[in-house]
Amino acid sequence: MRAPLSWLREYVDLPAGETGRDVQAKLVSAGLEVERVEQLGAGLKGPLVVGRVLAIEELSGFKKPIRYCQVDVGDAGGTSQAGGSGGGTGEPQNIVCGATNFAVGDKVVVILPGGVLPGDFQISSRKTYGKVSEGMICSARELGMGDDHDGIIVLPPEYEPGTDAIELLELVDEVLDIAVTPDRGYCLSMRGVARETAIAYGLPLRDPALLDVPAPNSFGHPVAVADPIGCDRFTARTVTGLDPQARSPIWLQRRLQKAGMRPVSLTVDVTNYVMLELGQPLHAYDRGRLDGPIGVRRAQPGEKLTTLDGAQRTLDPEDLVITDNTGPIGLAGVMGGAGTEIDDHGASTEVVIEAAHFDPVAIARTSRRHKLSSEAARRFERGTDPQAASAAAQRTVDLLVLLAGGTADSGVTEVISPSAPRTITIPADHPDRVAGAVYGRETVVRRLQEIGCDVYGTDELLVTVPSWRPDLRDPNDLAEEVIRLEGYENLPSTLPQLPTGRGLTGSQLLHRRVGRALAGAGYVETLNYPFLGDAVLDQLGLEPDDPRRRTVRLVNPLSDEEPGLRTTLLPGLLSALRRNDGRGSHDLALFETGLVFRPTGQEPLPPRLSVEHRPSDEEIAALDAALPAQPRHVAVVLAGARERAGWWGKGTPATWADAVEAARTVAREAQVELTVRQAQYAPWHPGRCAALSAVVDGAEVVLGHAGELHPRVVKALGLPERTCAMELDLELLESAAGGPLTAPRVSTFPVATQDVALVVDAAVPAGEVEAALRAGAGELLEDLRLFDVFTGEQIGEGRKSLAYALRFRSPERTLTAEEATAARDAAVAEAGRRVNAVLRGA
Repeated sequence: MRAPLSWLREYVDLPAGETGRDVQAKLVSAGLEVERVEQLGAGLKGPLVVGRVLAIEELSGFKKPIRYCQVDVGDAGGTSQAGGSGGGTGEPQNIVCGATNFAVGDKVVVILPGGVLPGDFQISSRKTYGKVSEGMICSARELGMGDDHDGIIVLPPEYEPGTDAIELLELVDEVLDIAVTPDRGYCLSMRGVARETAIAYGLPLRDPALLDVPAPNSFGHPVAVADPIGCDRFTARTVTGLDPQARSPIWLQRRLQKAGMRPVSLTVDVTNYVMLELGQPLHAYDRGRLDGPIGVRRAQPGEKLTTLDGAQRTLDPEDLVITDNTGPIGLAGVMGGAGTEIDDHGASTEVVIEAAHFDPVAIARTSRRHKLSSEAARRFERGTDPQAASAAAQRTVDLLVLLAGGTADSGVTEVISPSAPRTITIPADHPDRVAGAVYGRETVVRRLQEIGCDVYGTDELLVTVPSWRPDLRDPNDLAEEVIRLEGYENLPSTLPQLPTGRGLTGSQLLHRRVGRALAGAGYVETLNYPFLGDAVLDQLGLEPDDPRRRTVRLVNPLSDEEPGLRTTLLPGLLSALRRNDGRGSHDLALFETGLVFRPTGQEPLPPRLSVEHRPSDEEIAALDAALPAQPRHVAVVLAGARERAGWWGKGTPATWADAVEAARTVAREAQVELTVRQAQYAPWHPGRCAALSAVVDGAEVVLGHAGELHPRVVKALGLPERTCAMELDLELLESAAGGPLTAPRVSTFPVATQDVALVVDAAVPAGEVEAALRAGAGELLEDLRLFDVFTGEQIGEGRKSLAYALRFRSPERTLTAEEATAARDAAVAEAGRRVNAVLRGA
């Protein structure tokens, strides 16, 4: 909403020296979002006067029309003074002009030498097109009045040459640009902004809606409302005998322009003016084009309407329409129809004025359904004042009679659905308890009365809400009004009192440790949207019966291409990796922790909840039961070099082993030992995929997978070659944890190292060999590490050699060589028993 300060002063007697910035500060403190104060006419300097064109000489020989005009500028003519519009000799001025939309005798706006236009455009006498130009004839855009640059301004004939045009055109002003939130629709009017200003300054308000309105009678234009829910009030007034030559006066045009609207014709301009003034949208019909009574109903299937923008629209049965005997003539509250529009050229001499109150939801849905936004729809969908409809119609009639010489018809039509004012019961100390401050009953009552409420009672207040505030519906709304008017900046700052003995849960601690561990290992955390589509699941190569294809579908997704909630973290991570690789970052290691959504398809339907009270425990339990499983996962993706090359030597590319090691890094934070086995699981390469498992409740459970992605997946997703990934279920990992995290034990006794090389079948996983060695070595084994894998003729076809370093240590004494050797032999023996391992060279 654009509110000119000069217009605002008509309703509130602001202090004489109060600027737009001062008013902005007051309104912001009261809770209105005033985005900026536009300074109109900044830098404008006279002499800027009304001139009468005496003669026009058409200059030839140029690429465009050029005119040499003689203009009578009254007493401002001759030697002009830079500081004002007077002081000249009164002689006509010769001015070169390229516009052709004026003729001899027209009144125009002239800036003389010494003047300055907005944008620091200084005017002086100068020779151009072979003639000396003593000033400039101005267009609206050159004066900062709007973007119209089709031609210069032609003024009504009644203004005398030499009249100060700065004052006449109200070129110097300040305009408050207010971002009106949906719950403050009453501020989409000068009446609403003036009310807030009056409250902020503690001044009385001259309410423009306080008009004497004649009583309804049966002589007005007939109206039939078939849908009283969609339209609970309809006022119709008729004005006849309008002067077809009448034009909007300058003051009316300027107020519309300052408010951001374009002047069209007198009748249309008056309805727009009253809408801006009172917040009540209006519509004017050419009575000669109406056929029978005006009706209000829902559209019938298949009906069509050509709206004022020239578009033919197929109506929906939910659309509220205005009709006559011919059918729909307008989309109620949104836009009128072309068949009954007011003639822009003044041919409409009899008009019917509509001032109605429509259901906000119906108007909002119609506006969005037809993708048709209008100033009227903006106001109706936020809620207008139903009590202002008759006053707005009367104000429109008065202006048309005054400005167009019309005659107000004695008939007044009002169709009203009975309704009672809304009342709210609120404890007098409720705002105090909400704000944590002490206002007192007198302050609460005074503030509620200032916004238009009627208040009764002492400790328990009965509040009648004003008709222009449909957003006030419960005690908290009233409390907010008191708090904002008393000043948000005056609220005390207090820190909440936290209960003692509480901290992060075990799951939260594990989540944080995992993030720190991966960051410490060189991974960068990314946060991705939890949405995916079927296309990416196809690209990942998932089988049709893969549980990850069963997704939760969103009713209103952000993107039609991603209508489901993710069942795996990999799509988002791989998309981030591809995007960064495409931007030149080729060595990448990314990770993410987050929820995935795994529906079973057996979840019950959620119950429908009432908005009248808080859900019961049973209803909340039913809602929880309808939710899909939402385990927290952790995933990493790698591409490029894991270690970069440099003067220190060659780099190391990221491989499947790095993905497996990332899983071990995560598992160590939960004190879980992972078992790694070869597996086949999309989207990983079948020969380079590891299943990661651990013991949960006595049974071995697969927690996730790691490895190199399948080449087809890499190609389909546009990823770098040999991209690797890992994904683990953090909740299952936590279930496998052995207990609280403990600090590592540091021994003061030396370690005894024994190396062993075992030959096994090539198909035997290294993890099974390692598990056998650990079981056989006993409690003295501190650590075990695979440091070499060898295959070749020396050990036979289908065989491989695995070399391990075993570290033995006792917490109580220094081990002897015999004890370390015995422990090693026991480990080898257990490996031989479990996996048929033999010592290499034995």
